[in-house]
Amino acid sequence: MLFLRSPYIGNRLRSLSLCLMLAFSLGFLSGQLWPSVTAAGCRLEDLTQDPDTHFAGAEPARQAAATTGADSTHASQKLVCLTFDDGPSKNTPAVLEVLERYGVPATFFVIATGYNDEYLPLVRQAREAGHQIALHSASHDYSAIYSSPAAYWEDIDLLRERLSPYVDPDGLTYLRFPGGSTNTVSRKYGGAGIMKELKAQAEEKGYQWVDWNVCGEDAAGEKLSPGEIFKNVVKSTNGQSVCVVLLHDSATTSTTPEALPDIIGWYKEQGYEFCTVEQLYEK
Repeated sequence: MLFLRSPYIGNRLRSLSLCLMLAFSLGFLSGQLWPSVTAAGCRLEDLTQDPDTHFAGAEPARQAAATTGADSTHASQKLVCLTFDDGPSKNTPAVLEVLERYGVPATFFVIATGYNDEYLPLVRQAREAGHQIALHSASHDYSAIYSSPAAYWEDIDLLRERLSPYVDPDGLTYLRFPGGSTNTVSRKYGGAGIMKELKAQAEEKGYQWVDWNVCGEDAAGEKLSPGEIFKNVVKSTNGQSVCVVLLHDSATTSTTPEALPDIIGWYKEQGYEFCTVEQLYEK
């Protein structure tokens, strides 16, 4: 329901309220650094309806084009990024198999909680298959990572360390904040201004932070059927020409790989080109 921080497409990724429909009916769940609850995921009630529309660091000409739609070359393109949070997991091989079958690249925002150690080698497999690996969180524990900016970057450093046997951490320059860049739960732990501070620090450190504007709601709490996930994606695409789709690669989202063939087929029928987030940012 949010957006990609990009100088070309900022105005084209509009805020959607679809991903907040269940926000007040779902109970908040989060892990610990070594959690007793193994499921980790971005929760809908952690998000706000209005995304940050700041595009810091954009070149003035590109920023103007994004704001006015003057960049006709990119305005005519239909682009989609499939992004998967909270992996790798036991479901990652199924996700990778579908992506390979349809020749589609994707971006994986990964975690390394300790509970998914046995699946971390899949990060290398995904990278070698041409997919983008990006940073999400080591712990996915909101109370810990959002207690202060320093705590957040300690978590990112730990994630990079745990991923280093499988992928070069120096090449990991894209990240997604747990809960999104406009989450409200962080205020309980780090104060009202923590996300603004973290976004500024991310840019200073050379990271691109990424949200989304299409949501499959596959980690909303109740396990959805493949058909329901597909319908959510189609509905929240809502005619947008540039889509960053939020899906999950966690142990509890086993129906997501089953929904992928229909999702991919539908976007292809609508004339979308698939790309990674990094490729989208470079277009």
